[in-house]
Amino acid sequence: MEHKESAKLFAQAKQFIPGGVNSPVRAFKSVGCDPVFISRAQGAHVVDADGNDYIDYVGSWGPMILGHAHPKVIEAITRTAASGCSFGAPTALETQLAQMVCEAYPNMEKVRMVSSGTEATMSAIRLARGYTGRDKILKFDGCYHGHADSLLVKAGSGAATYGVPTSPGVPADFAKHTLTATYNDLGEVKALIAANSGDIACIILEPVAGNMGCVLPQKGFLEGLRALCTAEGIVLIIDEVMTGFRLAYGGAQERFQVWGDLVCLGKIIGGGMPVGAFGGKAEIMDRLSPQGGVYQAGTLSGNPLAMSAGIATLSLLKEEGFYQQIEEKSAYLEQGLRQAAGRTSLQTCFQRVGGMFCTYFQNGPVDNFAQAAQSDTDAFGRFFRKLLDQGVYIAPSQFEAGFMSMAHNRDDLDRTIEAAERAFAAL
Repeated sequence: MEHKESAKLFAQAKQFIPGGVNSPVRAFKSVGCDPVFISRAQGAHVVDADGNDYIDYVGSWGPMILGHAHPKVIEAITRTAASGCSFGAPTALETQLAQMVCEAYPNMEKVRMVSSGTEATMSAIRLARGYTGRDKILKFDGCYHGHADSLLVKAGSGAATYGVPTSPGVPADFAKHTLTATYNDLGEVKALIAANSGDIACIILEPVAGNMGCVLPQKGFLEGLRALCTAEGIVLIIDEVMTGFRLAYGGAQERFQVWGDLVCLGKIIGGGMPVGAFGGKAEIMDRLSPQGGVYQAGTLSGNPLAMSAGIATLSLLKEEGFYQQIEEKSAYLEQGLRQAAGRTSLQTCFQRVGGMFCTYFQNGPVDNFAQAAQSDTDAFGRFFRKLLDQGVYIAPSQFEAGFMSMAHNRDDLDRTIEAAERAFAAL
């Protein structure tokens, strides 16, 4: 495939936008090529500026579970836009979507809408600190919760050390309040809590880690965190920005039957529009301004276009059999990819839960970030490029999950498996 127009657009973008992109992974640096610029999308396909058509497993990084440009979502956005795009004042749409979210998540008695997943996690952490009167937080290596200062932190030299910044511009004084543990290592969490008794406001995690590929919680891990938080008065924040309404209508918490004190949402609840949300127990949420003293605000929070797209999307997800169909499509793709890789001598590991999946170029299983980092990223980059040349668009990073949509059909899946078989063989 030729990408002359994309190359031209990328060169122009780099003159005015840092790195030519507005989010780093879009630059395709980790897969050894320049990005394709998308001009339009429909269903399970995206089309680039050169007219190349791709079967899409990025899905705008998760929101497009219905597929692109679903007519009912587009109609809802169009109808709402005709009455105005933003008011900076309450609308009935906000309450309608909030009610739908609270009904899907029984542990969310109240919810506040924001404009991004980063804003949701940042606000939830502030709220947890205000509620508990404690400063420290605990996160896990490889779990991504947005780019707020206190979350751009990696592990120090030992299990009981403070975190260190992973980005210039993050003061060490901020990072010292962030403790880091290994995902799926409950013993490490216990040691950190014991070493910081009475000082930890919250534990935040992705229930399925989608930013180091696709890493599932081991049996007992989520349950153990829930028990520890309850015993120690720590707020458990479950970041379902990616998994919310994807792994089940009630997200990963419904699937694994472990419930957080606070929950962060995004992506699917906006139907492709910029959106985020955080919610939980009324006792905690009522600490937010204007009812309580913990301040949080946003001009575009509860934007009517995002609310209408979210309402339309969630209404369709409630239809009988929706998640069973996503499961069946994903299982079919998984089986095909496993068989294709198995006909080669390549070391690969395919991990999936529901409509989230990842192919690691190493022997598995992968249970944490240190193990994920052992993957052959050069091999993944070559695999990505060979798929792209055959019209299959997967996440341009070894450490990002792929996503299934309802719009993918059997022909899409078969073509993907055939393309993967050729790509594996070429490697």
